[in-house]
Amino acid sequence: MKKTLPPLDLAALLESWELSLRAERKSPETVKSYTAGVRGFLRWCEEHAEAPVIDRTLVQRYTADLLDGGAAAATARARQLGMKRFAAWLVEEGELDADPIAGLKPPKLDVQVVEPLTEDQLKGLIKACSGKSLRERRDEALVRLIAETGIRASEAVDMKVADVDLTRGMATVYRGKGGKGRIVPFGPQTAMALDRYMRVRRAHVRADSPDLWVGDRGKGFSYDGLYAALKYRAELAGIKGFHPHLLRTTFATRWLSEGGSEGSLMAVAGWSRRDMIDRYTRATASDRAAAEARTLNLGDL
Repeated sequence: MKKTLPPLDLAALLESWELSLRAERKSPETVKSYTAGVRGFLRWCEEHAEAPVIDRTLVQRYTADLLDGGAAAATARARQLGMKRFAAWLVEEGELDADPIAGLKPPKLDVQVVEPLTEDQLKGLIKACSGKSLRERRDEALVRLIAETGIRASEAVDMKVADVDLTRGMATVYRGKGGKGRIVPFGPQTAMALDRYMRVRRAHVRADSPDLWVGDRGKGFSYDGLYAALKYRAELAGIKGFHPHLLRTTFATRWLSEGGSEGSLMAVAGWSRRDMIDRYTRATASDRAAAEARTLNLGDL
Protein backbone atom coordinates (compact mmCIF):
# COMPACT_ATOMS: atom_id res chain seq x y z
CA MET A 1 0.00 0.00 0.00
CA LYS A 2 1.40 3.42 -1.00
CA LYS A 3 2.28 5.62 1.94
CA THR A 4 0.49 8.99 2.07
CA LEU A 5 2.90 11.83 2.65
CA PRO A 6 1.91 14.73 4.92
CA PRO A 7 1.12 18.03 3.16
CA LEU A 8 3.99 20.45 2.73
CA ASP A 9 4.41 23.18 5.32
CA LEU A 10 4.55 26.03 2.82
CA ALA A 11 5.07 28.69 5.51
CA ALA A 12 8.21 26.94 6.78
CA LEU A 13 9.47 26.26 3.26
CA LEU A 14 8.95 29.92 2.38
CA GLU A 15 11.68 30.83 4.86
CA SER A 16 14.05 28.34 3.20
CA TRP A 17 13.21 29.70 -0.24
CA GLU A 18 13.86 33.27 0.91
CA LEU A 19 17.27 32.14 2.18
CA SER A 20 17.92 30.55 -1.21
CA LEU A 21 16.98 33.73 -3.06
CA ARG A 22 19.33 35.77 -0.91
CA ALA A 23 22.10 33.22 -1.51
CA GLU A 24 21.54 33.72 -5.26
CA ARG A 25 22.11 37.44 -4.65
CA LYS A 26 18.66 38.46 -5.77
CA SER A 27 18.02 42.12 -5.03
CA PRO A 28 16.05 42.94 -1.85
CA GLU A 29 13.22 44.26 -4.03
CA THR A 30 13.08 40.99 -6.01
CA VAL A 31 13.06 38.92 -2.83
CA LYS A 32 10.32 41.10 -1.38
CA SER A 33 8.22 40.88 -4.55
CA TYR A 34 8.54 37.09 -4.94
CA THR A 35 7.84 36.27 -1.29
CA ALA A 36 4.91 38.72 -1.16
CA GLY A 37 3.12 36.53 -3.68
CA VAL A 38 3.48 33.44 -1.50
CA ARG A 39 2.62 35.24 1.74
CA GLY A 40 -0.45 36.69 0.07
CA PHE A 41 -1.46 33.22 -1.11
CA LEU A 42 -1.11 31.78 2.40
CA ARG A 43 -3.26 34.58 3.82
CA TRP A 44 -5.84 34.04 1.10
CA CYS A 45 -6.00 30.31 1.87
CA GLU A 46 -6.54 31.05 5.56
CA GLU A 47 -9.28 33.60 4.83
CA HIS A 48 -11.06 31.17 2.50
CA ALA A 49 -10.60 28.08 4.72
CA GLU A 50 -8.53 26.38 2.01
CA ALA A 51 -5.66 24.01 2.69
CA PRO A 52 -2.46 25.84 1.64
CA VAL A 53 -1.20 23.62 -1.16
CA ILE A 54 0.34 24.36 -4.54
CA ASP A 55 -2.68 23.69 -6.70
CA ARG A 56 -3.40 25.10 -10.15
CA THR A 57 -7.05 25.90 -9.46
CA LEU A 58 -6.28 27.49 -6.10
CA VAL A 59 -3.61 29.74 -7.57
CA GLN A 60 -5.96 30.76 -10.37
CA ARG A 61 -8.66 31.63 -7.83
CA TYR A 62 -6.14 33.57 -5.75
CA THR A 63 -5.09 35.58 -8.81
CA ALA A 64 -8.69 36.20 -9.85
CA ASP A 65 -9.60 37.42 -6.36
CA LEU A 66 -6.69 39.85 -6.43
CA LEU A 67 -7.99 41.34 -9.67
CA ASP A 68 -11.60 41.36 -8.47
CA GLY A 69 -10.46 43.12 -5.31
CA GLY A 70 -9.05 46.02 -7.32
CA ALA A 71 -5.40 45.01 -7.61
CA ALA A 72 -3.64 46.23 -10.74
CA ALA A 73 -2.94 43.60 -13.37
CA ALA A 74 0.79 44.14 -12.84
CA THR A 75 0.42 43.45 -9.12
CA ALA A 76 -1.60 40.27 -9.69
CA ARG A 77 0.94 39.18 -12.29
CA ALA A 78 3.82 39.76 -9.86
CA ARG A 79 2.07 37.81 -7.09
CA GLN A 80 1.40 34.92 -9.45
CA LEU A 81 5.02 35.00 -10.62
CA GLY A 82 6.12 34.67 -7.00
CA MET A 83 4.01 31.53 -6.70
CA LYS A 84 5.48 30.14 -9.93
CA ARG A 85 9.06 30.73 -8.79
CA PHE A 86 8.26 29.15 -5.43
CA ALA A 87 6.72 26.06 -7.03
CA ALA A 88 9.69 25.66 -9.38
CA TRP A 89 12.06 25.87 -6.40
CA LEU A 90 10.05 23.22 -4.53
CA VAL A 91 10.54 20.86 -7.48
CA GLU A 92 14.27 21.63 -7.66
CA GLU A 93 14.61 20.89 -3.96
CA GLY A 94 12.72 17.62 -4.24
CA GLU A 95 9.82 18.83 -2.11
CA LEU A 96 7.45 18.31 -5.05
CA ASP A 97 7.63 15.64 -7.74
CA ALA A 98 6.13 17.92 -10.38
CA ASP A 99 5.15 21.55 -10.77
CA PRO A 100 1.33 21.84 -10.74
CA ILE A 101 1.32 25.45 -11.94
CA ALA A 102 3.95 25.25 -14.68
CA GLY A 103 2.68 27.05 -17.77
CA LEU A 104 -0.05 28.91 -15.89
CA LYS A 105 -0.89 31.97 -17.99
CA PRO A 106 -0.36 35.32 -16.24
CA PRO A 107 -2.99 38.09 -16.25
CA LYS A 108 -2.88 40.29 -19.32
CA LEU A 109 -1.25 43.61 -18.50
CA ASP A 110 -3.00 46.89 -19.12
CA VAL A 111 -1.20 49.30 -21.43
CA GLN A 112 -0.25 52.00 -18.99
CA VAL A 113 0.64 55.53 -19.99
CA VAL A 114 2.76 57.23 -17.34
CA GLU A 115 3.12 60.97 -17.80
CA PRO A 116 6.67 62.14 -17.06
CA LEU A 117 7.40 65.16 -14.93
CA THR A 118 7.39 68.43 -16.83
CA GLU A 119 10.49 70.61 -16.81
CA ASP A 120 8.77 72.97 -14.36
CA GLN A 121 7.86 70.08 -12.06
CA LEU A 122 11.39 68.71 -12.14
CA LYS A 123 12.83 72.15 -11.37
CA GLY A 124 10.26 72.53 -8.60
CA LEU A 125 11.29 69.20 -7.10
CA ILE A 126 14.92 70.28 -7.03
CA LYS A 127 13.97 73.65 -5.55
CA ALA A 128 12.03 71.85 -2.80
CA CYS A 129 15.36 70.38 -1.66
CA SER A 130 16.99 73.80 -1.20
CA GLY A 131 18.96 74.27 1.98
CA LYS A 132 22.28 73.52 3.65
CA SER A 133 21.38 70.68 6.01
CA LEU A 134 22.50 67.13 5.34
CA ARG A 135 18.95 66.05 4.48
CA GLU A 136 18.42 68.87 2.01
CA ARG A 137 21.75 68.41 0.26
CA ARG A 138 21.33 64.64 0.22
CA ASP A 139 17.86 64.86 -1.30
CA GLU A 140 18.92 67.34 -3.98
CA ALA A 141 21.87 65.13 -4.91
CA LEU A 142 19.54 62.13 -5.11
CA VAL A 143 16.98 63.89 -7.29
CA ARG A 144 19.61 65.25 -9.65
CA LEU A 145 21.50 61.96 -9.91
CA ILE A 146 18.43 59.81 -10.60
CA ALA A 147 16.83 62.35 -12.94
CA GLU A 148 20.01 62.75 -15.00
CA THR A 149 21.21 59.14 -15.12
CA GLY A 150 17.94 57.23 -14.89
CA ILE A 151 19.33 54.80 -12.32
CA ARG A 152 16.78 52.78 -10.39
CA ALA A 153 16.01 53.87 -6.84
CA SER A 154 17.36 50.54 -5.55
CA GLU A 155 20.59 51.09 -7.50
CA ALA A 156 20.97 54.54 -5.98
CA VAL A 157 20.48 53.20 -2.44
CA ASP A 158 23.13 50.52 -3.00
CA MET A 159 25.80 52.98 -4.14
CA LYS A 160 29.07 53.35 -2.27
CA VAL A 161 31.19 56.46 -1.89
CA ALA A 162 33.86 54.83 -4.08
CA ASP A 163 31.31 54.34 -6.89
CA VAL A 164 31.15 58.08 -7.63
CA ASP A 165 33.87 59.90 -9.57
CA LEU A 166 33.09 63.62 -9.36
CA THR A 167 36.09 64.63 -11.48
CA ARG A 168 35.11 62.46 -14.44
CA GLY A 169 31.38 62.89 -13.87
CA MET A 170 30.67 59.19 -13.76
CA ALA A 171 29.07 56.74 -11.35
CA THR A 172 29.35 52.97 -11.41
CA VAL A 173 26.35 50.75 -10.88
CA TYR A 174 28.02 47.49 -9.92
CA ARG A 175 24.91 45.40 -9.64
CA GLY A 176 21.89 46.52 -11.58
CA LYS A 177 18.75 44.52 -12.33
CA GLY A 178 19.66 41.00 -13.36
CA GLY A 179 23.12 41.40 -11.85
CA LYS A 180 24.30 43.64 -14.70
CA GLY A 181 26.63 46.52 -13.95
CA ARG A 182 27.19 49.69 -15.98
CA ILE A 183 28.67 53.18 -15.86
CA VAL A 184 26.37 56.21 -15.96
CA PRO A 185 27.52 59.76 -16.76
CA PHE A 186 26.38 62.97 -15.09
CA GLY A 187 27.05 66.67 -15.64
CA PRO A 188 28.50 69.53 -13.60
CA GLN A 189 25.31 70.48 -11.74
CA THR A 190 24.79 66.95 -10.48
CA ALA A 191 28.49 66.72 -9.62
CA MET A 192 28.23 69.97 -7.62
CA ALA A 193 25.15 68.71 -5.75
CA LEU A 194 26.96 65.48 -4.91
CA ASP A 195 30.05 67.38 -3.79
CA ARG A 196 27.99 69.62 -1.51
CA TYR A 197 26.30 66.59 0.02
CA MET A 198 29.56 64.72 0.52
CA ARG A 199 31.15 67.72 2.25
CA VAL A 200 28.29 67.91 4.75
CA ARG A 201 28.43 64.12 5.11
CA ARG A 202 31.95 64.35 6.57
CA ALA A 203 30.48 65.54 9.86
CA HIS A 204 27.98 62.66 10.05
CA VAL A 205 28.45 59.96 12.68
CA ARG A 206 28.57 57.41 9.83
CA ALA A 207 31.10 59.40 7.81
CA ASP A 208 33.41 56.37 7.66
CA SER A 209 30.69 54.14 6.21
CA PRO A 210 31.36 52.98 2.65
CA ASP A 211 27.68 53.62 1.83
CA LEU A 212 27.15 56.80 -0.17
CA TRP A 213 23.87 57.83 1.43
CA VAL A 214 23.33 58.29 5.15
CA GLY A 215 20.18 58.98 7.13
CA ASP A 216 19.32 61.27 10.00
CA ARG A 217 20.62 60.90 13.55
CA GLY A 218 23.26 58.32 12.78
CA LYS A 219 21.01 56.01 10.77
CA GLY A 220 21.67 54.26 7.50
CA PHE A 221 19.62 54.93 4.38
CA SER A 222 17.31 52.29 2.90
CA TYR A 223 14.91 52.22 -0.03
CA ASP A 224 12.10 53.12 2.35
CA GLY A 225 14.13 56.12 3.49
CA LEU A 226 14.66 57.24 -0.11
CA TYR A 227 10.98 56.82 -0.90
CA ALA A 228 9.90 58.84 2.14
CA ALA A 229 12.48 61.59 1.50
CA LEU A 230 11.59 62.14 -2.16
CA LYS A 231 7.87 61.78 -1.52
CA TYR A 232 8.17 64.58 1.03
CA ARG A 233 10.03 66.81 -1.46
CA ALA A 234 7.39 66.10 -4.10
CA GLU A 235 4.65 67.16 -1.69
CA LEU A 236 6.50 70.41 -1.02
CA ALA A 237 6.69 70.95 -4.78
CA GLY A 238 2.98 70.25 -5.21
CA ILE A 239 3.50 67.13 -7.31
CA LYS A 240 0.70 64.62 -6.88
CA GLY A 241 1.04 60.87 -7.34
CA PHE A 242 4.83 60.99 -7.14
CA HIS A 243 6.92 57.83 -6.98
CA PRO A 244 10.74 57.69 -7.28
CA HIS A 245 10.36 55.54 -10.41
CA LEU A 246 8.75 58.53 -12.10
CA LEU A 247 12.21 60.10 -12.27
CA ARG A 248 13.37 57.18 -14.42
CA THR A 249 10.44 57.67 -16.78
CA THR A 250 11.23 61.38 -16.94
CA PHE A 251 14.89 60.65 -17.65
CA ALA A 252 14.05 58.39 -20.62
CA THR A 253 11.59 60.90 -22.04
CA ARG A 254 13.99 63.83 -21.74
CA TRP A 255 16.81 61.79 -23.31
CA LEU A 256 14.84 61.07 -26.47
CA SER A 257 13.26 64.53 -26.60
CA GLU A 258 16.72 66.09 -26.63
CA GLY A 259 17.82 63.91 -29.54
CA GLY A 260 19.63 61.17 -27.63
CA SER A 261 19.91 57.84 -29.43
CA GLU A 262 17.90 54.80 -28.42
CA GLY A 263 21.01 52.61 -28.24
CA SER A 264 22.77 54.91 -25.81
CA LEU A 265 19.59 55.27 -23.75
CA MET A 266 19.40 51.49 -23.38
CA ALA A 267 23.04 51.34 -22.31
CA VAL A 268 22.73 54.07 -19.68
CA ALA A 269 19.35 52.84 -18.39
CA GLY A 270 20.54 49.25 -18.18
CA TRP A 271 17.95 47.83 -20.59
CA SER A 272 18.57 44.81 -22.79
CA ARG A 273 15.24 44.95 -24.64
CA ARG A 274 14.14 47.62 -27.09
CA ASP A 275 10.51 47.43 -25.96
CA MET A 276 11.48 49.00 -22.62
CA ILE A 277 11.90 52.32 -24.44
CA ASP A 278 8.30 52.18 -25.64
CA ARG A 279 7.10 51.23 -22.19
CA TYR A 280 8.80 54.17 -20.49
CA THR A 281 8.19 56.85 -23.12
CA ARG A 282 4.74 55.90 -24.48
CA ALA A 283 3.13 59.09 -23.13
CA THR A 284 5.24 61.39 -25.31
CA ALA A 285 5.75 59.18 -28.37
CA SER A 286 3.25 61.13 -30.50
CA ASP A 287 4.86 64.47 -29.55
CA ARG A 288 8.29 63.22 -30.60
CA ALA A 289 6.88 61.80 -33.82
CA ALA A 290 5.19 65.13 -34.64
CA ALA A 291 8.39 67.07 -33.97
CA GLU A 292 10.38 64.72 -36.18
CA ALA A 293 7.75 64.87 -38.94
CA ARG A 294 8.08 68.66 -39.10
CA THR A 295 11.81 68.32 -39.79
CA LEU A 296 11.21 65.83 -42.61
CA ASN A 297 9.04 68.24 -44.64
CA LEU A 298 7.26 65.39 -46.42
CA GLY A 299 4.65 67.82 -47.65
CA ASP A 300 7.16 69.75 -49.78
CA LEU A 301 6.21 68.33 -53.19
